[in-house]
Amino acid sequence: MSPVSFVQALQCKECKKQYPKEALHVCEDCFGPLEVAYDYEGIKRVLSREVIEKRAESLWRYRELLPIDGEPTVGLNAGYTPLLRARRLGEALGHKNLWIKNDAVSCPTLSFKDRVVAVALTKAKELGFDTVACASTGNLGNSTAANAAQAGLRCYVLIPHDLESGKVLGTLVYAPHLVRVNGTYDDVNRLCSEIADRHRWAFVNVNIRPYYAEGSKSYGYEIQEQLGWRTPAHVVVPMASGSLLTKIGKSIEEFVKLGLVEARGTTRLHGAQAAGCGPIAEAVLAGRDAIRPVKKPNTIAKSLAIGNPADGPYAAQAIRASGGSAAAVSDEEIIEGIKLLASTEGIFTETAGGVTIATARRLIAEGKIPADEETVLCITGNGLKTQEPLVDALPLPPPIAPRIDEFEKVL
Repeated sequence: MSPVSFVQALQCKECKKQYPKEALHVCEDCFGPLEVAYDYEGIKRVLSREVIEKRAESLWRYRELLPIDGEPTVGLNAGYTPLLRARRLGEALGHKNLWIKNDAVSCPTLSFKDRVVAVALTKAKELGFDTVACASTGNLGNSTAANAAQAGLRCYVLIPHDLESGKVLGTLVYAPHLVRVNGTYDDVNRLCSEIADRHRWAFVNVNIRPYYAEGSKSYGYEIQEQLGWRTPAHVVVPMASGSLLTKIGKSIEEFVKLGLVEARGTTRLHGAQAAGCGPIAEAVLAGRDAIRPVKKPNTIAKSLAIGNPADGPYAAQAIRASGGSAAAVSDEEIIEGIKLLASTEGIFTETAGGVTIATARRLIAEGKIPADEETVLCITGNGLKTQEPLVDALPLPPPIAPRIDEFEKVL
């Protein structure tokens, strides 16, 4: 891999003021969010399909487009998850060209958060931090704790008090400092911002956020490469903060700019949320950018339950600019989505994946995703982490006596 960095600076998304490559995330002039600025001309001179294809199958095969200055040191096996043709699911939904990007098998913690954490912790080590931390609805805490353990970093994970037990155990096993907070994710996130001001810790989704968020682009890079170096017509993305959707959009823009893919028209981005916490979808359907925060999220999709999403306005803008749409689906639809994906494609996804499937089902039925246009559904986490919502939906059959006549009755 090339040791050359193509990261120029941090830059405000609003006023475009530039800042040094440090642990910063908000513009001091206009309070806009900071993002990473790259030397694309320099990248274009060294990065090609052939170069990428010769590299190890991980997110770091796109290293020049990720915000680190040295070699990657964390998450060396993260990323490059399967892109699967979903024929049986397509038949069930009435769609002829459906694909699943399956981060339910991501390394090491079975969610797409392994991508962003690999980048965030590599950057944290570059910047000299010895302690990493995060606010989490589950998956991010799992991944931060696991990768910190491997990297030899101290770790603090702050979570809402009512997370699913599987998500909590999936963090505790890595022996971080776990802090449960009486409140919503937004309450936890505000507390983390205060802690970041007082302690020299690398909060992956606060002061390291500009670098952390860039890791999501690798999800989009892989979709394009795995489709044979072309862009899909549609992508359905679950939305919590909205960052994943915006970064998939950015990944497509970058690959087109660098001449790495064949752009077959604009890729339409479709956002998926739960009805009990769908502020971005609500804004999209109302035709505005402004996000009306949800004060008390109420959904089984806890990993998406961010009432005041940081990237909400940018996600809404990206959806409309692409010609896409959004939906907010009920808990019942979410459970049906989980069951449908499992029974047709053998993939057990968590509630966020159920949101994706239910949203795709609705948008296909409404004609917003035509039945013959290449469509990728984003599955971002594994169902083994959040089994609780399915307990009542999948009751156990009664036991039978160990006799053939009893079995024949069941048969």
